[in-house]
Amino acid sequence: MNKMMQWSALALAAATATGAYADASYPNKPITIVVPFTAGGPTDRVARDLAEALRKPLNGVTVVIDNADGAGSTIGMAKAARAKADGYTLLLNHIGVATAPILYRKLSFDVTKDFEYLGIINDVPMTLIGKPTLAPNNYKELAAYLNKEKDKVNLANAGIGSASHLCGLLLQSTLKIPLTAVPYKGAAPAIADLMGNQVDVLCDQTTNTTGQIEGKKVKAYAVTTNKRLTTPSLKDLPTLQEEGLKGFEVTIWHGLYAPKGTPADILKKVNDALKVALKDPEFIKKSENLSAVVATDQRITPEGHKAFVQAEIAKWTPIIKAAGTFAD
Repeated sequence: MNKMMQWSALALAAATATGAYADASYPNKPITIVVPFTAGGPTDRVARDLAEALRKPLNGVTVVIDNADGAGSTIGMAKAARAKADGYTLLLNHIGVATAPILYRKLSFDVTKDFEYLGIINDVPMTLIGKPTLAPNNYKELAAYLNKEKDKVNLANAGIGSASHLCGLLLQSTLKIPLTAVPYKGAAPAIADLMGNQVDVLCDQTTNTTGQIEGKKVKAYAVTTNKRLTTPSLKDLPTLQEEGLKGFEVTIWHGLYAPKGTPADILKKVNDALKVALKDPEFIKKSENLSAVVATDQRITPEGHKAFVQAEIAKWTPIIKAAGTFAD
């Protein structure tokens, strides 16, 4: 064997051992996206819409969803982190990627080291809503009510690490008012009890609340974005920043990831496909129906995505630590 053949053999062996060797025909079989939440939820809906949009730019292969829910998305993240780094298992998760390291004392993975970042997908606004019989009729009245009643007010959430839990923590931190948290096993029962006047207020994603607001089954007070929304049923709601909560902004973003060690050329193929999918008219239309804003900025690059997550970790760390909310 000449030196060139020896070098080639050694390079192939090294690449195979590190997972850096890629099949030039990728993808040539179905790709699985692990979603760490139940089927039918807002993150699952985003994943299924994206899966359809990814098919064409990924050689037309089938993209299937694997719902691995539980423990504030950490079960699904752990599953994806352990998967073979060959590009055939991806992870789609929301803001939980940035908050899990703070909320959970023990994790079997490191969000900054055990995943390859592929790009942010979208941002989903949130709404502050109340039960139908709640006395305040606008945000100013609500703020006065919260300040007076304080921990007598029940603030519902969908469980530790959920979007509604995080929004509730930020609301209490900003207002400097302690409310009584009432956790549920998911958004559906929390909203059901809100509509049934069993709890007082809830801050949750537009994907979960728009229908109830349109049907006047809840009282709507404000949105958590820095600009008003354009959705017809939500366009008259003020932002919390307008109402005096300077710097208050919460959107539930979603990102796409691969296990650490996935070959660089496969990562590029997936990122290129993601950029195409995010411009797909049908995907954009479906996103708009959920009041979600498709990402178009630097965050759709791996570098921009990772920098954004690191900034989110820095943002949420003091808020969660101050609340003293942790899970084993």
